[in-house]
Amino acid sequence: MKLMKTQDAVGQVLCHDITQIIPGVSKGPVFCKGHVIAPEDVPVLLSVGKDHVYIWENDETVLHENDAAEILRQLCQGAHMQASEPKEGKIELTAACDGLFLVDSQRLTAVNSLGEMMIATRHGGTAVKAGDKLAGTRVIPLVIKKEKMAQARQAAGEKPLLELVPFQRRTYGLVVTGNEVFYGRIQDAFTPVIQQKLEEYGATLLRRVVLGDDPEKITAAIRSLLEEGAGMVLCTGGMSVDPDDRTPLAIRNTGARVVSYGAPVLPGAMFLLAYTADGRPIAGLPGCVMYAKRTIFDLALPWLMAGREITPQWLAGLGEGGLCLGCDPCTYPNCGFGK
Repeated sequence: MKLMKTQDAVGQVLCHDITQIIPGVSKGPVFCKGHVIAPEDVPVLLSVGKDHVYIWENDETVLHENDAAEILRQLCQGAHMQASEPKEGKIELTAACDGLFLVDSQRLTAVNSLGEMMIATRHGGTAVKAGDKLAGTRVIPLVIKKEKMAQARQAAGEKPLLELVPFQRRTYGLVVTGNEVFYGRIQDAFTPVIQQKLEEYGATLLRRVVLGDDPEKITAAIRSLLEEGAGMVLCTGGMSVDPDDRTPLAIRNTGARVVSYGAPVLPGAMFLLAYTADGRPIAGLPGCVMYAKRTIFDLALPWLMAGREITPQWLAGLGEGGLCLGCDPCTYPNCGFGK
């Protein structure tokens, strides 16, 4: 590109967008890339502080910022995402459906480490809704060497850096345990909380069972719900180390593969997760899910509803950020919990 005085640039082609900011009203391009400067444009350019402008000069070794942003968009965009048109060198990606948003952090860092370009995303491993903004891309200079963008392609690899996994329409079975609930000593406060959280994901309750602290009956109830076709089974109560809390034993006795009993999250340390042989989750929910606004269940639920298996490594990684600060008012998910 060539730098020229604005008064001398009539008839020349702009090589970048010219932004106009009207405080409290608007911010956007008053002239776009490729615009041929006319005499009447000169006062407008001067009014937005452009005493000089960059004029396009053909150079086969470089790319314009919009063209480079398009390459970054290609490196990022996975299925179920929508891309904006390039604007002032930026492209944004938004969610086309509700789902679990995932980021390949290692490859994203590799691209951003190259310099002269950037990809900014929201946190991976979180739930998003259709229309939510996922990422923004741009290069820093107005033009960038094609060789540099080739390095970005190599660093990113063949798969998109971002993934959006749609939530599945699942049925679930609910096993409420505890002699205090079974014998009517206290009211079941767990079920309304679970139903409200699952309704947000479009899940349907197949059947609810209320039992005492008998591990054999709890095991039988879990198996029965699975045989009836439940996509997952949630067990409430009886998750502590007290002698009468037998739900973890009951889940183990189903023959399911236990991923973890315990998670580095507060509230929610006594969380248990297991999977059946055909990949259906069985979760033991600690008492905090009943009374705390946000817990380990809120962090795990998007993964369960997307059908993505939760691993011990993922659970272990929740330690940093796994402490809910109990803010009032609660702003989750727009906070650091689970990030």
